[in-house]
Amino acid sequence: MDRAYAQPLDVPALARIAHVSETHFSRTFRATFGETPHRYLQRRRVERAMFLLRETDHSVTDICFEVGFGSPGTFSRTFRDIVGRSPRTYRKETAATNVPTCFTMVWMRPSA
Repeated sequence: MDRAYAQPLDVPALARIAHVSETHFSRTFRATFGETPHRYLQRRRVERAMFLLRETDHSVTDICFEVGFGSPGTFSRTFRDIVGRSPRTYRKETAATNVPTCFTMVWMRPSA
């Protein structure tokens, strides 16, 4: 999921990859990571979008599709839910700085 975050992934496909039932996969995933597979995937996509919003001049719509969301509305709603502000507001408030990426990732990581 971390590598293929932009691909259309769902629980049945992930369970097949893991060679377990969908129910077992979902239950075990949540126990291990503290959130559902779907929410985990959304969070990975939003983290990537945050980077792209900070470091590129791509449009919000282009970033939406690049990270794997199917519609700008869903992307904006999910982004706001996880980050606490819209993608456009996030971009305006977050200026690219000369701080190492590892520090930026820790400071900007969306909370669970």
